[in-house]
Amino acid sequence: MIKTFWFVFYNVFVVPTLYLLLRFAGLFNSKVRQGIRGRKRVYEQLVLNAAAIDKSKKLIWFHSSSLGEFEQAKPIIEKLKKEKNVNVLITFFSPSGYENSKKYPHADLISYIPFDTKSNAERFIKIANPTVAVLMRYDIWPNTVKALYENRIPTFLVDATLRDSSPRKYPFIRSFHKMLFSFFTKILTVSEKDAEEFLHFGLSKNDVKAVGDTRFDRVYQRSLSAKGKNLIKDEILHDKKIFVAGSTWEQDEEVIFPAFEKISRYDDKVLMIVAPHEPTELHLEKIENEFSGKIKTIRFSYLNNYQNEKIIIVDSIGILLTLYTYAHVAFVGGSFKQNVHNVLEAAVYGIPVMFGPKIENSQEAKMIAELGGGILIKNKRQAYKTLRTLFTNEEFRKSKGEISLSFVKENLGATEKILKEIYQYL
Repeated sequence: MIKTFWFVFYNVFVVPTLYLLLRFAGLFNSKVRQGIRGRKRVYEQLVLNAAAIDKSKKLIWFHSSSLGEFEQAKPIIEKLKKEKNVNVLITFFSPSGYENSKKYPHADLISYIPFDTKSNAERFIKIANPTVAVLMRYDIWPNTVKALYENRIPTFLVDATLRDSSPRKYPFIRSFHKMLFSFFTKILTVSEKDAEEFLHFGLSKNDVKAVGDTRFDRVYQRSLSAKGKNLIKDEILHDKKIFVAGSTWEQDEEVIFPAFEKISRYDDKVLMIVAPHEPTELHLEKIENEFSGKIKTIRFSYLNNYQNEKIIIVDSIGILLTLYTYAHVAFVGGSFKQNVHNVLEAAVYGIPVMFGPKIENSQEAKMIAELGGGILIKNKRQAYKTLRTLFTNEEFRKSKGEISLSFVKENLGATEKILKEIYQYL
């Protein structure tokens, strides 16, 4: 009775409202428009592409909301393809995830997930006919998971997290999510604490299991290949103390830049590589103007003309993980704006990781700070003192870095544990 009520409510009130909001947002947002257009031929494209794959193989469906969640799915997909002779379908909700992953070599089929109406979900699952479905992290569409359940398709929620303050635990919404989580064959969480939180929704201990976070596996995997890339010539980096500020926003730069500027007055060997989260021309020019007349800067794309500039401004995307390989100290952005970005991308190289106070979104940032490999700074003065200490005390810096690397290595292995659960249903 409760399930019937919730699905009537969802399909009569929520789905039409969401659709209208998306259409309205599409009038002003090009990415939303792109997503709406991309879904117009989703079934036709799926049928055409499915005709070209070997139908005798089982198909595993992985769904991610966007590019970040897909990064967490990659270790699972790539190990799965090595160990089992299966087809892999990958779907996205967001255009950024879909457009940036269309050439992913380990996928047999790539598609948008259709808008979550009852008929759309049933039609999509009938065409795809997955043996197992894997939903990454939090992108749970009610009609889709219900259709999977009704078709007896084992469904996993992977890399799942649930904060104790989550709105999903509010009285009215709690009942809805209790029903929703019951459709999953198994919920695989990143920590024991997350597993305990899911148990509050009436699930049994057989339904929920803490296996770890595949982000550790992914950054470690990527770091091994990144070390072989030579993005910056050795002569530029030789005998330098390198500070990499990654994924920065203006709020981060307002704290970090004055600290680096002050250090550069006393130390000729310091070099900062700053990679803005959004390297728009306007943002790049703002950074250049910030240091104009104080410190010489050069853009990454002009490094062939390098003349001992102390600041390299990264004007491209997709190379940050490799840039961290050069760092003696790193700062991870977003932490003075709203939410810190991925601290693991820096920690995996065995370096101290600095970040601002806004880290509630990141369990790993909080954990690495508690262990001592991460250093939380609250203002310019703390940023300067921390940087100066790390650059002048090599033994202290290395000890912090060793904590960072140990933290990553001790949390490897989630991929194998997840696949062990999935293989029981193949």
